[in-house]
Amino acid sequence: MPGLNNPAVPPAYLGVWQRTLLTTTAGTHDTRTRVYWLQTERLFADLRIPLPAPQSPEELATQAGFAGITEVVGQRCQWHRAIDFQPPNGGLDIGRMHFESSEKVLEDGLDGGYHEIWERLPESIGRNRGTWLSAADGRQGCLLLAGDCFLFAAGRREPLPMADSLTALLANDIPELLDFELSFGRHQGGATPWQIELSTLPARIGTALLSADVDPDHPDLLQNALWLNGLGAAPPAGGWQPCQRPLFHDEEVTP
Repeated sequence: MPGLNNPAVPPAYLGVWQRTLLTTTAGTHDTRTRVYWLQTERLFADLRIPLPAPQSPEELATQAGFAGITEVVGQRCQWHRAIDFQPPNGGLDIGRMHFESSEKVLEDGLDGGYHEIWERLPESIGRNRGTWLSAADGRQGCLLLAGDCFLFAAGRREPLPMADSLTALLANDIPELLDFELSFGRHQGGATPWQIELSTLPARIGTALLSADVDPDHPDLLQNALWLNGLGAAPPAGGWQPCQRPLFHDEEVTP
């Protein structure tokens, strides 16, 4: 499994990348889904919200997003997902990357099944840091910063079973299925600092991830329990704990 021994991703990958085009051999041509991928030296988080904005449970189940560790070998990039809004389907997330310029990268599926265009947000260049989080209730998450942007993720208490999609699982009518937060925003570039602009939880949009007076460059930001413990729509009772790396669900936990 990927971890701290994996080399850091090349500096060219750092920042927030917005997907501007997805095409597939199955006929998909998508320029409307709002997709942001925030990459730090090892950790990443990805948020995908379709338009029009989802509201009903059935619409919310079509969202996507995930977080974990990125591994780059040559032009081959693999995103190891530790938490995922959608259920696992047995597939791997690997693409072949080609930097058309420093601010534009093309991603193609290894089998040629899809093509994506990613463009880096200018305001995401600069500070680049993040921490993985865990909680006593079994949840994992992360807080990542790139330039003026942030992306916070908080997964579910229990992993989902294998399925084709979250929509397929909604027939069980389990409210916890949608209890997965991925929230993106900007610090100084927002209407107010730390204001959430896009989230898998619509009620979070327009609210603050952190107090406006929290400095994103404060050296203790990613370790301070006072700030970390209250993160998210439903902070864990025992608070969030920063940890060295994600725990992947197929790993054995040793006492």
